[in-house]
Amino acid sequence: MPEFPDITVYIEALESRVVGHRLERIELKNPFLLRTAEPPLSEFEGRNVKALRRLGKRIAFQFDGDLWLVLHLMIAGRLHWYAEHKGRIRPPLAIFRFDNGTLTLTEAGIKRRASMYAVKGEAGLEEHKRGGLEVLQSDIERFSERMRERNHTLKRSLTDPTILSGIGNAYSDEILHRARLSPLLQTKHLNDEQFQNLFDAIRTTLTEWTERLRVESAEQFPEGVTAFREGMAVHGRFGKPCPICGTAIQRIRYVENETNYCPRCQTGGKLLADRAMSRLLKDDWPKTIDMLEAAKRP
Repeated sequence: MPEFPDITVYIEALESRVVGHRLERIELKNPFLLRTAEPPLSEFEGRNVKALRRLGKRIAFQFDGDLWLVLHLMIAGRLHWYAEHKGRIRPPLAIFRFDNGTLTLTEAGIKRRASMYAVKGEAGLEEHKRGGLEVLQSDIERFSERMRERNHTLKRSLTDPTILSGIGNAYSDEILHRARLSPLLQTKHLNDEQFQNLFDAIRTTLTEWTERLRVESAEQFPEGVTAFREGMAVHGRFGKPCPICGTAIQRIRYVENETNYCPRCQTGGKLLADRAMSRLLKDDWPKTIDMLEAAKRP
């Protein structure tokens, strides 16, 4: 799912292309994409885009008349920009034809999770504001207070949009590795120094990756949006060496995603139980990275 760095770069690319331009027509290719009935999409046609806004991991377009289109790309939704009105484009869920080009929304796979909402005014946007704290606009006191309100694992707290804004599965792995913290450590067990390290890690990780993605797109429309990027320390790097200590990256697998971590840098050498493999192996499940590495030796 596109997260803070990806959404930020998407919005910056869109601002330079559609703000001040007229939306001539919306072509809805999949009716399940649109989750609202009022106002109708026809009311947006012929209006200019006034601004764009990030709402967590959602992109909101403001049009004349205080009308808003809110896009939630979910896991596989992606945006594409065509400077000219091309006859053939990759199969989209929706096509937005502007007076200077065409924006499309596509979604990989067969599951249709991406969504679009048409709303009116700030009041209409409220239901799309999940209430998560914007860490880059916060200080350590507000951050610590928000994280202490509910006792969860750090992985869950980082990715809960009602706690923190814009962070998902990929960048939470990178943040926790930078902070040298276990993804399963509960917030009630963090001391002030650990909260400071986590706060700094979030701000540094999001800022650095946003800048890297800006450089990568080089003023072109971002087409390489993915959760797995070259240069990430742990996310999507199961079995590969940690860039800090060289230990093989481990993972905890869930139904549709996984948590990646370094057992030496983050968990003191302990292997976190994988729900599938640990139950299958039972007593044979290695409890530490040293036991795992010893079992692999001839």
